[in-house]
Amino acid sequence: MTCPSWNIAALFELPGFQHPGLAVEGGAILLPGLGPVPYLAQPPERIAFLAAPTTLATDSNARLIARFGNAPLEDAEVIVCLGGDGFLLETLHRLLDQGAHTPVYGMNCGSVGFLMNEYAEEGLLDRLTRSQGAILHPLRMQAVTASGTVEEGLALNEVSLLRQLRQAAKIQIVIDGQVRLRELICDGILVSTPAGSTAYNLSAHGPIVPLSANLLPLTPISAFRPRRWRGALLPSTAKVVFEVLEREKRPVAAVADFTEVRDVVSVSVREDRTVVTTVLFDPGQGLSERILAEQFTV
Repeated sequence: MTCPSWNIAALFELPGFQHPGLAVEGGAILLPGLGPVPYLAQPPERIAFLAAPTTLATDSNARLIARFGNAPLEDAEVIVCLGGDGFLLETLHRLLDQGAHTPVYGMNCGSVGFLMNEYAEEGLLDRLTRSQGAILHPLRMQAVTASGTVEEGLALNEVSLLRQLRQAAKIQIVIDGQVRLRELICDGILVSTPAGSTAYNLSAHGPIVPLSANLLPLTPISAFRPRRWRGALLPSTAKVVFEVLEREKRPVAAVADFTEVRDVVSVSVREDRTVVTTVLFDPGQGLSERILAEQFTV
């Protein structure tokens, strides 16, 4: 049995691991006086390549496989993901479903590429070796439907509740067992991870949250009443429960990234720190820096 060539960053994926000389800032591992350290200890020998079903991604994938080989996913030290942000999220969910902890390095063959590194074939091994990891924890959604079934889903971006029909939704918001808003009339509402705060949350006029803030944005979508409520920032330990009011007249769907559940009665959301996934970035272009820079984009 061979072990992947991960360095000290992998220790932070072990439940309960602590060390007084080490810290995590914005998901990156810090050593005293050294700043963020690379996630991989040495150039990887086993790389798995995955490509989105587009011509650019598949052609690039073929060239990289011819040059570096293609390890099986279960044996890979690192996964290189070719596509856009959506395909990267699909890849991360695939790993979460399998219970795998393999780090993922994205190269942009899509459009926006907020979570991706620049595409370049030359120097790939060096870039992988010097890359720094952003350690992400998803939100866990539990949705109870009108038929009484309970559906679960994980979200690396956000969990959102959305009206299904022409009628606005009516939703009660409970935080850690306390009713905080008795009735929100809206098109919907979402809870975002810090990593997802620049996505749908930002489009709904929610705040961008740094990875190191330990906060979860709670953002209404087209709120009608109360008209001036703009949402809240919750501690990452909070458990949020949404109760759907007048659900027969105003049906609501719940969505956790790629998991959609219709006709929900109640939905609970919390961050699950027992689940870990790692995205790799080139030095100086990590996720914390990207989130900070996004706040100054005009």
